[in-house]
Amino acid sequence: MIILAATPIGNLGDASARLRQALEEAPVVASEDTRVTQRLLAGLSIANRPRLIALHEHNERQKAAELVELARDQDLLVLSDAGMPTVSDPGFPLVQAAVAAGVAVTAIPGPSAVVTALAVSGLPTDRFAFEGFLPRKAGDRARRLAELAGDRRTLVFFESPSRLAASLTALADAFGADRPAAVCRELTKLYEEVRRGGLAELAAWAEGGVRGEICIVVGGAPEQHADAADALERVLGLAASGTRLKDAAALVAAETGLGKRELYEAALAARRAG
Repeated sequence: MIILAATPIGNLGDASARLRQALEEAPVVASEDTRVTQRLLAGLSIANRPRLIALHEHNERQKAAELVELARDQDLLVLSDAGMPTVSDPGFPLVQAAVAAGVAVTAIPGPSAVVTALAVSGLPTDRFAFEGFLPRKAGDRARRLAELAGDRRTLVFFESPSRLAASLTALADAFGADRPAAVCRELTKLYEEVRRGGLAELAAWAEGGVRGEICIVVGGAPEQHADAADALERVLGLAASGTRLKDAAALVAAETGLGKRELYEAALAARRAG
């Protein structure tokens, strides 16, 4: 089978007993960077010396079929440099190919930068979405953020140190300067830091330069409280242009979050009064 194994995101003490056993027993390991894997084996004092195969964004689609066939006969352990393979790291095309070919896929859970950043951010955790890395080009990034600006869920992004200030500025432009956020840097490592504040404040801080592995956590869009009078006026306007009153009330209710029955009855009353 194919075994997706989560590796420490910084602190080697977070390596699970299952990960250590899998590394001791694996005949073949496909990893994002074989040099990082060699350091992991040494750091965990693993005596096993498995065959190492590089699996990264530039070759994973070409390698997928070969690795799936290999996994029919022996277990294939798949590692990213840190965290869970397939989460913004190589491995997803391999899993797709394995599922299509009927080869079993399992996972050894473990450290996750996404969930760790969310937990320490101080922002709501009941509903969240992981958005990976933002597009590098300013126009593409602005379009992505425009789509997300109204999302009520907490959003988690990965970002590189060199683009952090630009991304925070773009987030402030799209979501508002005061939208609460947290920049989580070097999680689980010696110099771990969590900086919290409004997006514009964090963008100004990041202009001074920031190092390390980074997650950005952004609070969801605030609830919009629709004005009942404006909503009623829109219902009446739609009805005047030929939309059935019930349909107009339903449409405006969906747009505003106000009650459909209340809007319909208010519109009937306004008609009678007029």
